[in-house]
Amino acid sequence: MLEINNISYQPQTGNEKILNGINLNINENEIILICGASGSGKTTLLEIISGLASQQKGNILWKRKILSARQRRWLCGIVFQFPERFFIGTTIGKELKFGHKSVRQNKIIDILKKVGLSHLNLNLSPEKLSGGQQRRLAVATQLLRSPNIILLDEPTAGLDWSMKNDVKDLINNLRTENTILVVTHEPKIFKGIPAKIYLLNKGKLSLKGGQYND
Repeated sequence: MLEINNISYQPQTGNEKILNGINLNINENEIILICGASGSGKTTLLEIISGLASQQKGNILWKRKILSARQRRWLCGIVFQFPERFFIGTTIGKELKFGHKSVRQNKIIDILKKVGLSHLNLNLSPEKLSGGQQRRLAVATQLLRSPNIILLDEPTAGLDWSMKNDVKDLINNLRTENTILVVTHEPKIFKGIPAKIYLLNKGKLSLKGGQYND
């Protein structure tokens, strides 16, 4: 279980806390949706959970052990909004291997199967992929790190409806092996998958109307 205990954060240039005593427990292989307006602190919360930013108060635990920011970076794989803008590799194969000293080809093949991209030519440029395929590739690059938790920041942003459903299906398929936290301003897109929905508003997190499921 991932435990987020009393997390608070106030930007140095801000007059108010954008996260004020956030508490959340996430079970293994559970999907959590956090929705909220732009600027409500959703991305900041993901950055803190993933260890890319540090909270000013509170602790984050995994299996009842308090984690440092460095430990959280190993635990989590984060995919930011519009990840395709940050692709570095000139080919799909190079993008998948970026950041790894070595990675077995059979592991790459297995990960591509998981995200539904096993049919692709690895010599193809990521720019040639559809929007939905690019999001799947971004998830694949994180899965290669074998994280316990996948964090997705607005994964359907900028996609048409068919591609949004493509991403939704991917998330649903991954939940059997990963704990998944999604921040989104359009939670209705994820209707049909079992997920608890929370609202982040004025620094506080509250359960929003129960759960979407089949």
